[in-house]
Amino acid sequence: MSLITLSPEVAEAKKNGTPIVALESTIITHGMPYPQNLEVARQVENDIREKGAVPATMAVINGTLHAGLTDEQLEALAQAKDVAKVSRADMAVIMAQGRTGATTVAATMIAAHLAGISVFATGGIGGVHKGAEESFDISADLTELGHTPVTVVAAGAKAILDVPKTLEVLETNGVPVIAYGQDSFPAFWSAQSDLTAPLRMDDAAAIAAAHKMRGAMGLPGGQLVANPIPAADEIPAEDLAPVIAQATREAEEQGVTGKGVTPFLLQRIFELTEGRSLVANIALVRNNARLAADIAAALVA
Repeated sequence: MSLITLSPEVAEAKKNGTPIVALESTIITHGMPYPQNLEVARQVENDIREKGAVPATMAVINGTLHAGLTDEQLEALAQAKDVAKVSRADMAVIMAQGRTGATTVAATMIAAHLAGISVFATGGIGGVHKGAEESFDISADLTELGHTPVTVVAAGAKAILDVPKTLEVLETNGVPVIAYGQDSFPAFWSAQSDLTAPLRMDDAAAIAAAHKMRGAMGLPGGQLVANPIPAADEIPAEDLAPVIAQATREAEEQGVTGKGVTPFLLQRIFELTEGRSLVANIALVRNNARLAADIAAALVA
């Protein structure tokens, strides 16, 4: 049996050698309400098409893993209830049970690799949570980047995380962390941070060449391309710091743990910034999609 079903658009792109960019689906099912989630998903897909590439939104639908969704499937997913949030640990179980699941960064990387897609655009990766030295709460995204040969374009790690520890774990896993066009490691909603990125590259062709070189050397794992949010769309780090601190304190006081931490924090930050965080999030995802399309085009050039 085939493990993955390609949409007609993705199948045609693979046949013709057209560049393809993978997209996750948790932003649709767990990131924002309907119909805004559908509007943003279509917008991001069209950003990729306008760059001459083809979008491949990943999702598990009734047990079948899909690389690329038709517009009807996208609309159905945007309205679906009780959608699982799948990662490496539970992806096979959700598929075996015939359930529907939205893909996280780790699961999207797995799906992209199965479909022969080398570039993936997302918002921000997961990472090491604050207090992980006691909770051991570390995202599977980091180990996936060490395993699976997909170049991931993100606006850094989510700013709610312990970003210095996240960078340390990425280094331990042998993941190249490449800041795009700047020396600072971007801080998700903010373009700059006080952390220097391990590597810097200034054009898509160089990133594509590094991806190919890793493959030629037989190195496992992917690359993380940290693409700063456009300055016009960012929330300055100094504005966000007290907001993140307050949201984190409230999560601790309410005993929020495990998979519940990130959604709780993102929702509280949305409320405390009066929606600015979501506007910035949409802008950075679209910006990442455009860069990923350029990298995908360079890979097939």
